[in-house]
Amino acid sequence: MKFKANKIRTQIIDNSILEMVFTTKEKVNIDDLKQIIENGKEISVEAKQFRVKRSLDSNAYMWILISKMAAVLNTSKDELYLQILQRYGIFTHIIVKENVVERVRAEWKTVIELGEVTINGAIGVQLQCYFGSHTYDSKEMSVLINGVVEECKELGIETISSNELERMKSAWGR
Repeated sequence: MKFKANKIRTQIIDNSILEMVFTTKEKVNIDDLKQIIENGKEISVEAKQFRVKRSLDSNAYMWILISKMAAVLNTSKDELYLQILQRYGIFTHIIVKENVVERVRAEWKTVIELGEVTINGAIGVQLQCYFGSHTYDSKEMSVLINGVVEECKELGIETISSNELERMKSAWGR
């Protein structure tokens, strides 16, 4: 069960038990959860900041454009996607031991090796690791799609109108 809450109230009971009450405007059916607890079982609860997810339309549109670009550029859409991530995507830097560089490469969408570094006398390899677009929030996906759209225009590939693109962006919660 997921729901949005706009208030939280906490109370400590008997110096060791934390009680939390979430306030929501959504209709939530908690009968199943109550039944689990009444049967002596525990439930898992996760609370985190609410973020509007990007629409599925945005992901589908990105792949349509990348496929068209790949055909014009005579490359695969998967290879082009990795290049697009390097131009417009979100990355982090990490430093790893030399013997695990290939394992790290296997875990990330794309990795650029930046070179050796020495930290506290130990030698490591600095990597620039790019996240896959499936992890992007609305703002990050917007930057990615804007980049793809601009490159399509430069290649003479037709894209949706600016108005339609703005409609998609507003659906992303921007």
